[in-house]
Amino acid sequence: ARGLLLLLLGAACVVPPSAQVRRLARCPATCSCTKESIICVGSSWVPRVVPGDISSLTSTAMIVHASLLNSNSFTVIRDDAFAGLFHLEYLFIEGNKIETISRNAFRGLRDLTHLSLANNHIKALPRDVFSDLDSLIELDLRGNKFECDCKAKWLYLWLKMTNSTVSDVLCIGPPEYQEKKLNDVTSFDYECTTTDFVVHQTLPYQSVSVDTFNSKNDVYVAIAQPSMENCMVLEWDHIEMNFRSYDNITGQSIVGCKAILIDDQVFVVVAQLFGGSHIYKYDESWTKFVKFQDIEVSRISKPNDIELFQIDDEVFFVIADSSKAGLSTVYKWNSKGFYSYQSLHEWFRDTDAEFVDIDGKSHLILSSRSQVPIILQWNKSSKKFVPHSDIPNMEDVLAVKSFRMQNVLYLSLTRFIGDSRVMRWNSKQFVEIQALPSRGAMTLQPFSFKENHYLALGSDYTFSQIYQWDKEKQLFKKFKEIYVQAPRSFTAVSTDRRDFFFASSFKGKTKIFEHIVVDLSL
Repeated sequence: ARGLLLLLLGAACVVPPSAQVRRLARCPATCSCTKESIICVGSSWVPRVVPGDISSLTSTAMIVHASLLNSNSFTVIRDDAFAGLFHLEYLFIEGNKIETISRNAFRGLRDLTHLSLANNHIKALPRDVFSDLDSLIELDLRGNKFECDCKAKWLYLWLKMTNSTVSDVLCIGPPEYQEKKLNDVTSFDYECTTTDFVVHQTLPYQSVSVDTFNSKNDVYVAIAQPSMENCMVLEWDHIEMNFRSYDNITGQSIVGCKAILIDDQVFVVVAQLFGGSHIYKYDESWTKFVKFQDIEVSRISKPNDIELFQIDDEVFFVIADSSKAGLSTVYKWNSKGFYSYQSLHEWFRDTDAEFVDIDGKSHLILSSRSQVPIILQWNKSSKKFVPHSDIPNMEDVLAVKSFRMQNVLYLSLTRFIGDSRVMRWNSKQFVEIQALPSRGAMTLQPFSFKENHYLALGSDYTFSQIYQWDKEKQLFKKFKEIYVQAPRSFTAVSTDRRDFFFASSFKGKTKIFEHIVVDLSL
C-alpha cells in the first residue's frame, strides 16, 4: 500500500517509519510511532536515526511519496536530514524559520520531483545543494529574500542551466539589487573573485636582493646571499613546479646580483662590499657562470643598488654607492665589455637608483639619506645625465621605485623614519597622493599581476604589509600581512601561467609566495 508521510516539525517532526514492531521500542524521544508513521512533537530539528535503528524503506510495506513540514519553527536542515527516504517524491518545507541548509541536506533524494522551501528565512544556499535531485521538476523558493552577492553566484548559474521550473528568486541585497530578481543580476565576474598570497616554497637561507631573468624560454632567479657569500641562481622546474638550484656564484659579502641579457649572452653583475665588484658571463661549454670582468674598486666602494636600463638601443647599468668615498657610476656596454661611462656625483651616499621615462625623456632618480631624491635627465646632445630637479620635502628616502597604472606614472618612496609616500606625475611634477605608515621600512616595492596592482611594504619592526590598488578610491588599501624577518626586497616572477612573489630576508628564510585567484562563490 502507498501512504502519505507527514513530518510536522516544531509542532511535529517526522522521521522514516519502521514496519517492524520490535523497532518501535526504539522510537525517538518526543515521538509517537506506529507501523505507518512516526510523529515527533516538540522538536526543532529533524531527528537523526542511525541506519541500524530502521529498516530500509524499500523493504517496508509502505513507500513514502510525500512529506509535509509546514508552519513550524525549526531553523536548520542538517546533512542527511532525510536519509533513507530514497523514494520520496514530494517534500514541502514551508512557513518555517529556516535560515541554514547544509550542503548535503537533500543527499540521496534522487526520486524527489517537487521541493518547496517557500516562506522561510533563507538568505543563501550552499553551492550544489540540489546536486542529488536528479528527478527534480519543480522548486519553490518564494517568500525568501536572498543576498544576491558572491554566495548566490552558483545559484544564478544553476537557474540558467536547470530544466526544473523554479519560482522567482528575489534579492534583499546588495542595495543595487534589492527587490530585484536574481536572474536580473548583470554580472558576478569581478565582484566574486579576489586574490591572495600563499606560501609556495621556503628557501633555507638569508638574502638581500632578488632579480629575475628569462633565457631560452626558461625562467631564472638570482639571489644575493651576503652571509653565505653567494649569488645563488635558481631555475624554474617545469615538472616539479618549484624553483631549484641551477648555479652558484661565490664572492665576498655579496649585496646585489643583477642579470643583463645582450643578444644571446647572459651576464650577472655581482656587487660586493669587499674584494671589489665583478661581472660574470654564462659559459655554454661549462654550463655555468664564469668571471667576465672586474669593476673598478676606486669608483665603487659600498654598492647598494644596481639598476639596468637602455637608451637608444644602448645598454647601461648604474651602481648606487652609499659610501662617502665612492661614486655612483653609470656603465655602458661597448660590444666587448662594460666600461665606466659617467660618474654621477660624490659625497651624497646614494642608497638607490631608479631609471624612469618621464614624458618620453630618460631620467635617473637617485635616493640618499643625506638629501632629498634628485632627478637627473639624459641630455641627447652630450649623451650624459645632467641635474634636472628634485622631489622636495622628502628627506631620508631610502629608495624610489617607478610604476605605471592605466598609463599613469607613479613613484613609491621608501622611508625608514616617518611615512613612506606614493606620488603621481601630473605632467609638471610629482604630487603626493598617499602616505603609508612605515616605521622601520627598508623597501616599498610596487608590482603587478595582470590588472591587480600592489605595493609590498617590508618592515624590520612588524609584519610586512601588502597593499592593493583600489580603482574606485584611487588609493592603495591594506590587503594582507605576511611575516618575513627583516625583508630587503620583493620581486615578482611569472612562469607557466603562475605568478610568484619572492620576499628576501636579511635575518630569516627567503620565502616564495604564489599569487592566486580566489572564487568567493565557492
